[in-house]
Amino acid sequence: MRNRARFMIPLVAAGLLAAACTGGGSTPSPAVSPPQGQGAVADRGELPRNETLYTTGTQWGPPANYNPIREWDHAVGTKGLVYETLFHYDATAAQLKPWLAAGGSWIDDTTYEVKLRPGITWSDGQPFTAADVKFSYELGKMETIPYADLWTWLESIEAVDDQTVRFTFSQANYQQWDFNLYGRAIVPQHIWKDRGEKEVLDGVNENPVGTGAYKVMSSGQDRVVLQRRDDWWGKTALNMEPKPRYIVDIATPSNEVAMGMLLQKQLDLSNNFLPGVANLVNGNFGLTTYYAEPPYMLSANTAWLVPNTTRKPMDDAAFRKALAHSINTKQIVESVYGNLVRASSPTGLLPQWEKFVDQDVVSSSGFTFDTAKAKQLLADAGYRDRDGDGLVENKDGSKIDLTLIVPSGWTDWMESARAIAAGAKEAGIAVTPEFPDFNALVEQRTEGNFDLLVNNDRQLSNSPYTYYEYIFQLPVQKQQNTVNYARYENEKAWDLTRQLDRIKTDDVAGMQEVISQLQKIHLDDLPAIPLWYNGLWAQSSTSVWKNWSSAQGNAPKTGATMWRNWFELGGFETLTQLQPAGS
Repeated sequence: MRNRARFMIPLVAAGLLAAACTGGGSTPSPAVSPPQGQGAVADRGELPRNETLYTTGTQWGPPANYNPIREWDHAVGTKGLVYETLFHYDATAAQLKPWLAAGGSWIDDTTYEVKLRPGITWSDGQPFTAADVKFSYELGKMETIPYADLWTWLESIEAVDDQTVRFTFSQANYQQWDFNLYGRAIVPQHIWKDRGEKEVLDGVNENPVGTGAYKVMSSGQDRVVLQRRDDWWGKTALNMEPKPRYIVDIATPSNEVAMGMLLQKQLDLSNNFLPGVANLVNGNFGLTTYYAEPPYMLSANTAWLVPNTTRKPMDDAAFRKALAHSINTKQIVESVYGNLVRASSPTGLLPQWEKFVDQDVVSSSGFTFDTAKAKQLLADAGYRDRDGDGLVENKDGSKIDLTLIVPSGWTDWMESARAIAAGAKEAGIAVTPEFPDFNALVEQRTEGNFDLLVNNDRQLSNSPYTYYEYIFQLPVQKQQNTVNYARYENEKAWDLTRQLDRIKTDDVAGMQEVISQLQKIHLDDLPAIPLWYNGLWAQSSTSVWKNWSSAQGNAPKTGATMWRNWFELGGFETLTQLQPAGS
């Protein structure tokens, strides 16, 4: 099971990133030299402002690498703009969208065949073939590669011909496989074939050669500059082309700096969490968001309150349910976020997965903010105030004094933690917020050295499977790196999660049946308490580029985001629909 955790690293990397964006920047970065006047200075000279897209909100320091295998810290655009995947995923239509692949299908229960588009070349002019796909997926045979777990159920890959790849499985985990089809970057065999395992995983890959619409033009301590390829295959095969000739992604040291640059029209897109966006959107600042009213943003992930179920009294489902009833999420949404986020469904499932929510289960087992109910549940379970201080003790009379940790500097989460603690106190539960630095928090989380924490390590994906894998994965390890931070053990829930994985992704009714059972277990036991949906933060300036994503009219409905692993979820398509503001 050691490799199982590695499979989820790409799935959670974007979640960690989004959390960083949520909190206002947990990693210091060098001072930024903002673009000046009408022409911004890149490493190789002046860039025409009307052909250049300036972005920020993904990287908080110098670009670490251009290695698409490292999906959690590569420079912006490495995967999605420079390297590409076989498919993209359309979250609105809930289906895979052919990309490097012309199509793919299960030819039997354990064999999947991909047909590649003809005529695609790498940026160095070499042809892209089935051998590159086979090679890229077989990199997972290296033990440290993030998708090594794939090879516990993938038996073999055959390049049938230059345009056909056949994958044979010992067992078909359909939900995971769809994620792999749009989540795995394809790299060129002729360049990577002689690289050892350490270089494949940890190499900087300074001169990336990809099939994508952009190539790396230059980079510096505070930015990456990408230049569009005029010979990109998608212009003819997909009938689309990203409109900016240049993309400059800037590492801003704080959300305040990003806000200032956006207002001064030195940025076109900020993917930071920016408080007070309502005033900007409704003012005369030339800024736009997906919605013109609350919540302003699309939903990207769920923020969860995670109890350490190996510690008293968090090992008691009745206590966890009482804690859930004590949380006034509506107040957090309004007072902390100014309605920039939505309160979560009790299931935690994102709005895009609404069809999988069993409302009967929610009605019978769900929870709402209700302090009186929280107090009653505590009393019924044997938790009472023995010393008259207004706070309950454990059943054995020992003191309850819990600590809730969120990263220092993530101001919205810090305020939310204070609100959660205040609500718990009203119900009689002693909770104290603490704010360790991010790296210290990760260590505590990994080792299980905590009482309560807030976490959002799951992004929108092709399936709710990823959420249930996050909550229920077994066995619990000494170090929990990416999943089941609650250390909750329920064999039935994990068996159901694996059963869900084996249901074909077009079998909605079959998925609903299993998910309903998982929801019942989740809501009865609450090993993770959903709080709110973090937004897909996107504030766009219309001074240079227009036709940004919007819920209104015929505007694009894809997300305007440069976050890692989101280009395949619509971020790239947004770039193709931009228009010069002067047109």
